[in-house]
Amino acid sequence: MKKNDSSQGRETFRHGDLRNALVAAGLEMARVGGPNAVILREATRQAGVSPNAAYRHFSGQAALLDAVRSACIAQLASAIETELGSIAKWRNPQAFARKSLRAVGVGYLGFAMREPGMFRTAFSVSPLVHEQNPANTASMGLNPFQLLSLALDRMLESGLLTKKQRKDAEYLAWSSVHGLALLALEGPLHVMPPAMVLTLGERLVAMVERGLT
Repeated sequence: MKKNDSSQGRETFRHGDLRNALVAAGLEMARVGGPNAVILREATRQAGVSPNAAYRHFSGQAALLDAVRSACIAQLASAIETELGSIAKWRNPQAFARKSLRAVGVGYLGFAMREPGMFRTAFSVSPLVHEQNPANTASMGLNPFQLLSLALDRMLESGLLTKKQRKDAEYLAWSSVHGLALLALEGPLHVMPPAMVLTLGERLVAMVERGLT
């Protein structure tokens, strides 16, 4: 007797493939509709398995959302790394440090504008900012907060910041750029063209840099 599509789907998952398939389905749902769109039952439907099969990998809806959130954080980190990788290592350490901070801000805002659903999902659950992200496959293996710290450390090492100025500077820079992202995605700036948001973002990062120093 010919097996139906559902049973064929179930037979394809071996050695953790089902978990990855469920996360991939959840990631696509997040991309389209944000964290509220990530539904465990829908993920199993897209993966072609019964809802009960998911419980071998996720205890429930919150567990899937947490895994998808980690995947979104990894995507954001990768976008920031791409911006950091695009800048040449200048002979002038201060110029390099300034460009590094700008790259983090631009990468962060650019991702928010390109992938608003994943950006919202990335911050829908509250992990510790210093925790290592198990889903992060980016080359540096750092989360977005740690990449910001890297840029600020370059400013300290180049002499742009004193140790006193460097202390807890991540929170000041992050809250500024994240605030602009939220205003553009969910607040009164939602009608502003993304290109204009990015232009404002560059000015904002420059303002933050001046404020820190």
